[in-house]
Amino acid sequence: QVQLVESGGGSVQSGESLQLSCVASGTDIKMHSMDWYRQVPGGEREFVAQIQSGGRTVYANPVRGRFTISRDNAKSTVYLQMDNLKPEDTAVYYCYDLYLLKWGQGIQVTVSS
Repeated sequence: QVQLVESGGGSVQSGESLQLSCVASGTDIKMHSMDWYRQVPGGEREFVAQIQSGGRTVYANPVRGRFTISRDNAKSTVYLQMDNLKPEDTAVYYCYDLYLLKWGQGIQVTVSS
């Protein structure tokens, strides 16, 4: 059974950093494009970043220059390094496998001012 499990979330102060991880099991993500999304209560899930199988990356405007997506196919893991965090980054963050159309369970990130 395919699973995506996020970790690394938590509560930080504005300006601090966090690194999220998404570990995939039951599948080989080497050829999959992988995304990070986020969602606030009452809001829609919004795109944050994407890394394609060849390593090309795409970022949403609000996070460009502060967040970095990367992958380690040998570990079946996708990362989201989040620097200079802002209160508006507070959300539940989800990992998404575009090939399998599979979501992780989500992990909370809270940034206080």
